[in-house]
Amino acid sequence: MLESYVTPILMSYVNRYIKNLKPSDLQLSLWGGDVVLSKLELKLDVLEQELKLPFTFLSGHIHELRIHVPWTKLGSEPVVITINTMECILKLKDGVQDDHESCGSSSTNRSTTESAKAAVKPRRIQQTTPDPDLPPGYVQSLIWRVINNVNIVINNLILKYVEDDIVLSVNITSAECYTVDEFWDRAFMDISATDLVLRKVINFSDCTVCLDKRNASGKIEFYQDPLLYKCSFRTRLHFTYDNLNSKMPSTIKIHTLVETLKLSITDQQLPMFIRIMQLGISLYYGEIGNFKDGENEDLVCHTKDVLGHISGAEDEIGHDMQYISPESYVQQDDDQQQGWVSWAWSFVPAIVGNDDEEGDFLGIDDGTTMNQHKSQAVKDPIVSIGFYCTKATITFKLTEMQAESSYYSPQKVKSKEVICWEQEGTTVEVLMSGEPFFDCQIGFVGCQALCLKGIMGIKDFEENMNRSDAEAYFFNCGENLSTKGMTYLTNSLFDYRSPENNGVRAEFILDAAAHKEMYTEIAGMQRFGAFYMDYLYTMESTSGKVLVSGNQPDVTSVKSEDFGHVQEMSTKTLIVGPLSLRLDSSAVHRIMKMIVCALEHEYEPYSKSKQDSVDGTKAMPSPEEVAALEEYIPTRITNFTILKCTVTIPMAEFNLLGHLLPVIMGQKSSSSLLNTTNLQPLRPLPCIQILVDKMALEHSMPMYAEQLVQTVSSLSQPSDNLLHYCYSHCYLKIFGFQAGLSSLDINGSYNSPVSVVSPFSTAVYGKMLKLPNYWSKRSHVAVKECIFELPSLTIQATRAQTFLMQAIWQSWAYTGNVSSPVVNEALVNEVFQPSGVKSKNPLPTLEGSIQNVELKYCSTSLVKCASGTMGSIKICAKAPGDGGKEKLIPLIQGPSDTRDLYSSKWLNESRKPESILAPDLFAFTIQIPQHKDYSYNSGAVLLASMQGLTVNIDPILYTWLTYQPQKRSSRPMQQQSGSVSLGTPVTRKKEDEVSVGSTPLAKQQSNQASEYASSPVKTKTVTESRPLSVPVKAMLSSSESCSRSPEEKMKEFIGVLWNAVKRLTLQLEVQSCCVFIPNDSLPSPSTIVSGDIPGTVRSWYHGQASMPGTLILCLPQIKVMSAGHKYMEPLQEIPFVVQRPILEEGDAFPWTINLNHFSIYTLLGQQMTLNIIEPMGCTSTLAVTSQALPSAGSESRHSFVVCLHVDLESLEVKCSNPQVQLLYELADIMNKVWNKIQKKGILHHPPAYTESTSGPAPPGSPVKSSVGTAPPDTSTCSPSADIGTTTEGESLQGGDDSPFSDSVTLEQTTSNIGVSSGRVSLWMQWMLPKLTVKLFAPDPESKGTEICVVGELEDLSASVDVQDVYTKVKCKIESFNIDHYRNRQLQNFWMVLISNMDFCH
Repeated sequence: MLESYVTPILMSYVNRYIKNLKPSDLQLSLWGGDVVLSKLELKLDVLEQELKLPFTFLSGHIHELRIHVPWTKLGSEPVVITINTMECILKLKDGVQDDHESCGSSSTNRSTTESAKAAVKPRRIQQTTPDPDLPPGYVQSLIWRVINNVNIVINNLILKYVEDDIVLSVNITSAECYTVDEFWDRAFMDISATDLVLRKVINFSDCTVCLDKRNASGKIEFYQDPLLYKCSFRTRLHFTYDNLNSKMPSTIKIHTLVETLKLSITDQQLPMFIRIMQLGISLYYGEIGNFKDGENEDLVCHTKDVLGHISGAEDEIGHDMQYISPESYVQQDDDQQQGWVSWAWSFVPAIVGNDDEEGDFLGIDDGTTMNQHKSQAVKDPIVSIGFYCTKATITFKLTEMQAESSYYSPQKVKSKEVICWEQEGTTVEVLMSGEPFFDCQIGFVGCQALCLKGIMGIKDFEENMNRSDAEAYFFNCGENLSTKGMTYLTNSLFDYRSPENNGVRAEFILDAAAHKEMYTEIAGMQRFGAFYMDYLYTMESTSGKVLVSGNQPDVTSVKSEDFGHVQEMSTKTLIVGPLSLRLDSSAVHRIMKMIVCALEHEYEPYSKSKQDSVDGTKAMPSPEEVAALEEYIPTRITNFTILKCTVTIPMAEFNLLGHLLPVIMGQKSSSSLLNTTNLQPLRPLPCIQILVDKMALEHSMPMYAEQLVQTVSSLSQPSDNLLHYCYSHCYLKIFGFQAGLSSLDINGSYNSPVSVVSPFSTAVYGKMLKLPNYWSKRSHVAVKECIFELPSLTIQATRAQTFLMQAIWQSWAYTGNVSSPVVNEALVNEVFQPSGVKSKNPLPTLEGSIQNVELKYCSTSLVKCASGTMGSIKICAKAPGDGGKEKLIPLIQGPSDTRDLYSSKWLNESRKPESILAPDLFAFTIQIPQHKDYSYNSGAVLLASMQGLTVNIDPILYTWLTYQPQKRSSRPMQQQSGSVSLGTPVTRKKEDEVSVGSTPLAKQQSNQASEYASSPVKTKTVTESRPLSVPVKAMLSSSESCSRSPEEKMKEFIGVLWNAVKRLTLQLEVQSCCVFIPNDSLPSPSTIVSGDIPGTVRSWYHGQASMPGTLILCLPQIKVMSAGHKYMEPLQEIPFVVQRPILEEGDAFPWTINLNHFSIYTLLGQQMTLNIIEPMGCTSTLAVTSQALPSAGSESRHSFVVCLHVDLESLEVKCSNPQVQLLYELADIMNKVWNKIQKKGILHHPPAYTESTSGPAPPGSPVKSSVGTAPPDTSTCSPSADIGTTTEGESLQGGDDSPFSDSVTLEQTTSNIGVSSGRVSLWMQWMLPKLTVKLFAPDPESKGTEICVVGELEDLSASVDVQDVYTKVKCKIESFNIDHYRNRQLQNFWMVLISNMDFCH
């Protein structure tokens, strides 16, 4: 009866996977209705061959197997299969195993297994002769009903994966699969003509995942906390069939829902967890085994077996793949890239219970079965896999060993939570239809991260700290489910609105164009809100239709000649919604600690990068193959977008990054211990806020880089289109970037930000050549290229704001600070003024802007080159004016027409405003050879030009520079007393370790003039210890640099300079820079163009009676040209070729240097203009030659001959009483400002120590003074020579060993250089035709009379000749005379009072 049909089916599955079973005993037990089998061993080889996993089963057994068959109610009650305790252990396939060494062995095993299957099939058919009383149609429908309603229960499922020292175990207490009705309730269902749907549910109870580390013997010494503990979830399966006779469903949906997912990762587990993630990625991309020794052939055989590709492809896959034709081009991708998808696709028949053998067991003719399969193998089923999680948390823990009370007790691991990631509304959906279509969408509604407990001994978020939740959460993105709703479940089997839950057949988009039109960035953000990713892979024919492959070996259904018309595409789109990130000390140290823990492993990468081995026997591609490539090249495209990003960087409340950064940079970690201390939050807490409206990153690369580059590089003249696809391209665009200063008050709210950087946008583009070794013989092909564009950038800040930013920078830059820094409250109040409150003394604001910056970098196999332009620059000061109006004072303007400013005539002539079409302020092109061997290459080239620039050194600038914050209010320092250890380096002296932290904090006195740096600790061993914030390497390098003599430094400098210029083709053009130095502010009138300095001066000169005295310094125009060079445009398309390249050393010389239109004049009140130096110029010639000298040592010595000839134009100097008075006033102002700056230590970095406890520490110290900071060891290096600054009251004079000391003469320096580095000869000559000095003064005896003394020197010449053995100086003056004139205004002529006094030499 029915037993003769049902029993063989059950027996076939049991006997296929379980060893040592007697079919006769199993058959008798089944006929009794219940079977109980114990201690069963699984057939591991069969599992491996059928699953085609990249893993090997080490062991697999079932403790107990129960089968219950209700023979009397087989049409209404399900067959129940129960497995109690099933355990399997897996490992990654090893290429050195005997059965995986070669393709032959694998194919032999497969053929043996297949022949065994073929031999078994007819025997089974003979054993199970059907009963003729039962009609075949009824039997077939009844068997399908039984199969569709089988219940499978697994109790205690244990899966283990081992690799290296990793042990990953999954334990599921209970898993049950059963059939349900349309309301997803348990039922006995069957497929009917009206409802061609089958639904199933799988419930998983108490799933626990553990990740532990084993030792060399394979034992686990310390068990870590489980990754996942007792998590339950449910899975819904939905199968849709086309008709009742369909054995393969047309649509399969498998969706899983988890209400709560709590993951826990310790510092020991993090590297292992990342390793498992890398394993999954490598499996997907087919990288496992590709480049490992001994595994390549096995992978190829395995992949071919999965895909069943076109015959003849074996020779095209391996280590040295060659691009032969577009057919093999596409085919190789299927082997390497789609292995995982094919493997996953092979499970579809097993999931739905479709097998050839079922037809055999039913006694159906083989021909009928094949015909049915062929008819149904035309179309692949559509598979939809989904994972949905309502709320997920990931907690990162730090572990420490804790010993028991007994000495012999084992150690235990104690973990402490430090950081937690919370996520709501997570969705992972995969849609695939055969291999030609694969889509994966990932998204979540909201996420946030928070700090827990303490980190590195700092108790910042302990339970007794009473800190608010807002302070703990440092990252927030998206929305929460209460406001967003259940959008993450849209169209899933858990959504009551989905088509499947309403009896409607679902429709799927399987076309790339329609998919992109439907699933846009906006649609993704509307559904999720925090994060959305869409990964789409399609393989389409040129007609636009997706390829369809049946259940026969997949791609063989497509003819080999059709592969040339297949178009593959891979697109990833990632979007991050509006996010807020606060990088405070607590968050940064936790993130850095996670990175350090992730790097602490010794795992080898799964896929090693292949060496670029160039095969010299490349076949030239045919024109048809090139035309096919021109038409379409498969590409991977990635688009990454961030919307509305807010980043807040507060001042570091503690800074121990010195323990973490060395590990991240690849150095060894510090072995010092950190004592615990409580953190007292600092309020108000200054911070920098950065806002970005949108960031977009686009990346593209060829899908088959190696084959493409091999083909294109073999072409003699590849097209630009083919070359374009041989690069990986990256394009970054930033919109609406702005930054400002804010402050976190004691209530946890931020002040409204004070703008520092105005909103701007920028873009960066880069491309890199794939496999550049193939292009080594083509020097014109760019290897790397980068383009940067900045349309405009505006920065504005008061001096108080720069002080605050400097304090924030110092708190992060100088590590080793445990205590909270102290911020000057007056400074914070000055920066963040309450609304409606006016400051008594408002500070001036400096505002600078640059326009149209473009930079381009390019490197080829021969040269590196760069070019760029800067359109304009403007800097002005905004200061409060009369009547509450703000006055604008221009300080720097460029480009500016300075061609006529060398003479005062421009003040009385009409002047056109600056044109919008003015040339760029600065343009340059530089090209440098890649290799030091110049035998086949020309030297470097530098082309640069700069337009005119006007500078106004206004007194408002002095006001801005000399600002100092007021004294801090007497507020107690928010520091916690107690033991503080900073983790001193091992190389420190014992005395230093004793001195650190030896003074109680309560006894410290704040002796700072700067109110925003923490107070240093005064210790006993002041002169013998070093500052902890300065690394030991830095101290050693500074002492070494101090021990070097000035001659050695000069030797090194000359050598570097000579190597840079000996083959340099130089073209330099600099227009005149005009500097205005007024003795009072010159605000720009509202009637002229904003920022126009000459226009402002001209307006004051004509329109204002009280024109401030102004000194105008017009710097000369400069032109420098190397020998034999013809003028070129300074901006060139790179790389470029010079008309006359320099091949030999020294051929670039002599240089011709022209200086023109240098003048100095003054503007006084009442439209008075007086010259000091009349316009003049000079022409110079610089020649340098070098010759190598024989040297016994390894270093090569050179002898240098430097010749400089200068022809000056006539020089005329005038001076009068008002000019001297103006010069004195300006010099006095500058001297006072300089002394004030030097006294306050604003510009110079003060030394990193103080002489005694009574000496105040200078403000603005670059070295962060903190608890435990000790002064440097000054025994080997003088502070004045090293740092160059002193405390208040000390001069800036260096020691005798300073290279700039007056005690070292030019003769001594050059002679020493000649001894140490070869001979240096120096010859300089100046020629001045005439020097005139005119001194004007009013005659004290008679009013209205002016006296002038004129001194003239003609034909001046001077020369200096410096050789190894002598130095010779020659001066010559042809004539010298002094005249005395008197001017009477009535007669309006000059009278000679004293005749010429001639002196001839």
